Amino acid sequence: MNQVFGDFVENFLPEEDSLELTFSPSSLPIKKRWRNNRLSAHFVADYFTNFLPVDEDEADHEQRLKESKNAVSYVANELLENAMKFHDEQSKNKVKFGIHFLEKQDDVTAVIFATNNVKPGEVDKLKAFIEELLSSDPNDMYISQIEKSAEEGSESSGLGLLTMVNDYSAKIGWKLETVPGESSVTIITTMAQVKV
Repeated sequence: MNQVFGDFVENFLPEEDSLELTFSPSSLPIKKRWRNNRLSAHFVADYFTNFLPVDEDEADHEQRLKESKNAVSYVANELLENAMKFHDEQSKNKVKFGIHFLEKQDDVTAVIFATNNVKPGEVDKLKAFIEELLSSDPNDMYISQIEKSAEEGSESSGLGLLTMVNDYSAKIGWKLETVPGESSVTIITTMAQVKV
């Protein structure tokens, strides 16, 4: 059974540019992967800036490139870190991570995604967080999550996703898929659209 939440793009035109990377999260401990996550996010951001329709004669073109690269890099890093952090280590599936480009006249939207297997028993908790995020004011929820994460022993977070929405005006969506014949295996794709 598939479920879609939020702003999720399911189909991209084949002629649109994209980039996808795959990772085997079980090959190295997660702590050793953090640097690689950041490196991968910067790579995707550098790749993306080559597709921006900027006029080099415009006075602010360097600033626009820098801001666009920072936004894409931040969002990409957060999505990849979450995919690695919450990936089911028992799964043989790899983590997928990438970017698509949606172009309309002078606007380009970076559609960044990460796909991973959700740990068994975490699906309901994830759905509850998604529903709260979609039905709440993102600023209020951000403050609430900061307060929850300050509590001793709290595993509450979601601050990265909320920062994407609040600071980068990202539209976020999710797709949850149950693997046919394996009812306990759920694959999640988290997607963030950032207009630059």
